[in-house]
Formats: sequence, C-alpha cells, structure tokens
Amino acid sequence: MIKNPKRYTVTAALIYANGPIHIGHLAGCYLPADVYVRYLRAKGKDVAFISGTDEHGVPITIKAKKEGITPQAVVDKYYGIIKQSFEEFGISFDKYSRTSNKVHHETSQEFFTNLNDKGYFDEVVTEQYFDEEANQFLADRYIVGECPVCQNPNAYGDQCESCGSSLSPTELVNPRSTLSGAKPVLKETKNWYLPLDRLQPKIEEYVNSHPEWKSNVSGQCQSWLKQGLQPRAMTRDLDWGVKVPVEGADGKVLYVWFDAPIGYISMTKEWAAENGKNWEDYWKKEDTKLVHFIGKDNIVFHCIIFPAMLMSHGEYVLADNVPANEFMNLEGDKISTSRNWAVWLHEYLQEFPDKQDVLRYALLANAPENKDNDFTWKDFQTKNNSELVGIFGNFVNRTVVLTQKYYDGLVPERGELHDIDKETLATLADLPCKVSDALKNYKFRDALAAMMEIARLGNKYLADTEPWKVIKVDEERVKTIMNIATQITGTLSIVCESFIPFTAAKLYEQLSLENWNLKGETAHPEWRDAGNADLIPAGTVVKTGNLLFEKIEDSTIEQQVNKLQEAKRMNELEGKAIEPLKDTIQFDDFMKLDIRIGTILEAEAVKKSKKLLKFLIEDGMEKRTILSGIAEYFTPEEMIGKQVTFIANLAPRKMMGVESEGMILMAEDKDGSLALLKPHKDVWNGASVS
Repeated sequence: MIKNPKRYTVTAALIYANGPIHIGHLAGCYLPADVYVRYLRAKGKDVAFISGTDEHGVPITIKAKKEGITPQAVVDKYYGIIKQSFEEFGISFDKYSRTSNKVHHETSQEFFTNLNDKGYFDEVVTEQYFDEEANQFLADRYIVGECPVCQNPNAYGDQCESCGSSLSPTELVNPRSTLSGAKPVLKETKNWYLPLDRLQPKIEEYVNSHPEWKSNVSGQCQSWLKQGLQPRAMTRDLDWGVKVPVEGADGKVLYVWFDAPIGYISMTKEWAAENGKNWEDYWKKEDTKLVHFIGKDNIVFHCIIFPAMLMSHGEYVLADNVPANEFMNLEGDKISTSRNWAVWLHEYLQEFPDKQDVLRYALLANAPENKDNDFTWKDFQTKNNSELVGIFGNFVNRTVVLTQKYYDGLVPERGELHDIDKETLATLADLPCKVSDALKNYKFRDALAAMMEIARLGNKYLADTEPWKVIKVDEERVKTIMNIATQITGTLSIVCESFIPFTAAKLYEQLSLENWNLKGETAHPEWRDAGNADLIPAGTVVKTGNLLFEKIEDSTIEQQVNKLQEAKRMNELEGKAIEPLKDTIQFDDFMKLDIRIGTILEAEAVKKSKKLLKFLIEDGMEKRTILSGIAEYFTPEEMIGKQVTFIANLAPRKMMGVESEGMILMAEDKDGSLALLKPHKDVWNGASVS
C-alpha cells in the first residue's frame, strides 16, 4: 500500500459498447469511482480519472450480426449514448475515450511487441472450435453449452455467468455455435499464449502483499492461484479488433482482455496530450497510486492477467487496490439486458430530469460492496422522501428560511457559546474525518451514512435549541444558533459534493460559496475547510432558492414498476412460439363457411358464467343471439354498437341454457388476450366476408 502518493490514476471498467448503461453498471464501479475521485480532488490531490468503451469484444460483433450492421456502426452508436449518459449523471471522468481510437491500437500493438521481443509469449498450435457453417473459428463467447460445474445450459466458452466459474470452450458439455447453432468441430490454429503458470510466483507475491484488499477480491484471487494458473491465449482468430503485429498472424487480433486494460494507458495518453501533462508520470512512477474500480466479474482480469502483463513489460506500476463490488439486482431479480430487466440510465434521465442525485444517493446507500444487493423502486422512493427530503432537505430549508426571516438573508454574528453549541461544533469538526476515513478504505455506504450524520446533527441542533421560540425572549441567543446552523450547512455542502454533486452546486450558490474559500481564492471551499466553525463569515448572503428535493408520489413509482413488469411480459412473449398450421383444407371446404358482418345491439353477461357474454346481433336480415367466451377481455357495455365478424351458418349450439346462433371471430395475441376482427370502416349489416 502506497502511504503518501504524489498522484492518483483511477480507472473505471471499460464497458462494452453494445448497449446503454444501466444501474447495475453504476452501482458496480462507476458511481463509487466518481465519489472517490471527487473526494481526492476536494483534498487537492493530482488525479487522472480514466475510462471509456471497450469496442473490440465479441459482444460487439454479436450485436452487429443481430442488428445487421457493421461493428463500427454499433460502437459509434453506443459510445455516444454511454458518454452522454455519464456526463448528464455527473460521472466526472477526466477522459472518457474508446478503444477503437488510433492511439489505442498503436499502444496495444507496442505493448504486445515489447512482450513478444522479450520472449514472453509461447506460440502454440492447438485445436479450437470451428463453425463449418459460418466458416470461422469461434471465440469463447461464440460458444455456449452446459456448464460442467452447475449444469447451466447456456454457459459461455470462457465463463459461466450463473456460477461464476472460469471455463475453456472444450469443458462445455454439448457445445454449440452462437452463429449458426451448429455443433462446432475442432481445427488446428496457432495463437500467442502468456505463460501465467511461469509467472505465478510473481503474481502470488503481488496479491499476497495486499492483505487490505476486500475479501471478495482476495478470495477470488486466492481461488485462482490455488487451482494453479494456466497459460492463456492473448490472440484470437477474429476479424474485428487490434491486429496482431507479428508475421504469420493474418486473420488474428489481440484478445480483448489483453487490449482492453491497455485502454487505460492509451486513454491516459490522450488526456495528458490534451492537458500538457506527461502520461508516464501516471503509469510509471512509484509514487503514483493506481486504483481500479470494477465489478466482481472482472476481478481475475484486473488482479491477475493485467498485472502479469505489466510485470512482463517491466516499466509500469501495479494497482494498489482493486475495490470490486458485487452485483446489484433489480426488484428481486438479476439484472438482464437480454430480458430488458434493467433501469436504463438514459431513460431515467429523461423520466426524472434534475433527479440525478436521488439515484446516486439510492444506489450508494444500497451499494453491493460485500454481497449482492437489491434495487427496488419503493426503496428509491423511501430514500428520497424520508432521507433526502425529510432529513437533508428539511435541515437546509429550515436554516435558509429562518436566516431569511430573522436577518434578511445575512449570516448573523456568533455570540457567547453554550454547552450545546460547543458540543455541536466539536461533533461537526469530527464528522468530515469520519467520512474521509470511510472513503480512504473504499467503504462508500459508511461514508454516505457519515455524511448524513451532518444533516442529522443540524436537525437535532435546531430541534434542541428551538430558535423559533427563543426569538421571542432572547434575540442575541438566536443569532448564535443561526450562525452555527449555517456553519453546519456549509460543511454539509462541502462533504456532500462527492456523493450528490448537483445538490452541492445548489448549496454553494445559496451560501455564496461558489467563488470563495478560506484562502481567499476564486474557488469553492476545499475538504480541509469542512468542519470549520468559521467557514461562513458573518454578513455572508444566504440566498433563497427552491427546495433541494421534492417528494416522489406513489403514482410515479407504480408507473416505473409497471414499466418493468411490461418489459418482462413482452420479453416472455418474444419466446412464445406461433401455433403450427392446421391440416390443409380444400377450397370447397372454405366456401362452405358463410362469414358475415353484423352490429351488436344488446350485450349482457351470462349468469353463472365467468367467460360467456350474450349478444343480440343485427345481421341484415334478422336479429340473432350469439354467445361468445370473451367476458375476461371485454365488458358488455363496450361491445354495444360495435360491428363484428361472425360465422352465420354454424349449427346452433346450446350453452348455459341459451342457444347460440353463430360464432364471433377473434384473434388471440401472444399473451392470450383477444382482439376483435372487424372491418376498417363501417359496412352494411349482412355484408359477406370472402
């Protein structure tokens, strides 16, 4: 562990550019990374916060084939959506780039060449799966089959997403190609392997030198090391990706987990060039602290494979910490992009404008730091209404309103301090340290709770001192109370900026702090100013403003839950097969049917029946009674006056004691619901259908 780093390089996982961002991504790594970086900046640290889109993975090519477009078109589309969503949500990257950029290809190829020239790679001819129908070798993710560990029937060739086991394609039971569905065959091919087995002693030494890592991270690493590391191919037989820069490697690209983490380096190069900095300072100097924020499914790549690559190169620092989170579930079910069971960030930003901080707060409060956690819309509402509105917003609003009411918005002078004042100010001085200690140890839930203790402290102080009562008997005492309440609000604004930055910006504006700090510089206060009893001088203008947070109504939450349920329903229907055709009939058989149009004159439910409705229909010649089993989908009232299509020459049939003289025609949807078959415009009753 680096005790006094001179600079920080903080990375957040490169996400595949094959779909939008959802809350699982945010809770997994991007939100905690942003909180940590904002805290470091508030402490005055030199930070490079780097991330981007991974645009060379097999998921990209799978998406391209599914949509019938090129891989480049896929990554261009989703890079734009993802980047804009992050910006609007306040994820404060110094550089958010992409692995399709030229500088990344060059950096990855230079890295590969360096290791190859040093003799680190083994050129190995192996048998790999080949799809004869698609005429190409199959990358790990182009192969699915039964997991040998948990029997999941749809495990990938590199990993089972059900049990988390790392696999090789040949371990799958009954493998099949995702391109054609055919059973693949084994065919010889040459690839370049990184001998992780020979590097294991160095990797073990590195992992064991970090006992402070989270238990889920160290546990997964130790499991891999205990099994014994195996050589891993760093090239693939594909046509989309970074070309392998050696002779005899035509038709091969770098393994996505070789080139993707190098993206952190290439993107740092871009940022440094744009800002007049030396990128090597952030990757090669021993006084640089490198921190990778990832989800648990990327632990092995960031803690074993990437460090092995960096060690082999020899010039780079290794990650000081890899604070990986577990998974965030949704309404009791695993988030699934394929099933559309997700809360998409770009949709949230459209449906909840100006409520970025509510989602940030809710996700941080339930962050899956040590185990999988669950996001529910009801809890989201509770976090907003009970905590942000009821605690945080309530304290700030009372402070602002009373300062406006008693002192025309000017912070009053503080007078003699009572014991409660001294105790409150002492607690106020300690709380930022409590937040800081939690953030240094990547305990973001604890840090958020400590931040809220500042708001709770303010509420308790006002409740105990009751300035609205004291003003009637001791105006001087109230000046001290409101001065201290304002100091608490000022500290709250500084500390909350890491967690809910949009709210912090509003508070800086209200408290006239946006262009001022204790050093007299044109910047808002820094972290070291938090807890200061003289943060906001007497006479500072406290401006009026709108409420920081608004209550979210039940109807809004119900709408979001219904949206999810509808997405689940539609996904289930997607897999429903269309009924096969019935036996062929002759034209003469069809001509025996007399299909007509009629108008419903009367409609009523059939007694003692849940399904039947009784209709009186004008058929152009007479009125006839027809019974139809559609009561679960239509009410009698809505059917009156509608024109319907019916079979007129069906033999009468008695049901529930009523004789039915025909059959009304309906279409059944995937979900079993019924739709009327009727002419697109009114026609005369008795019109024949042919």
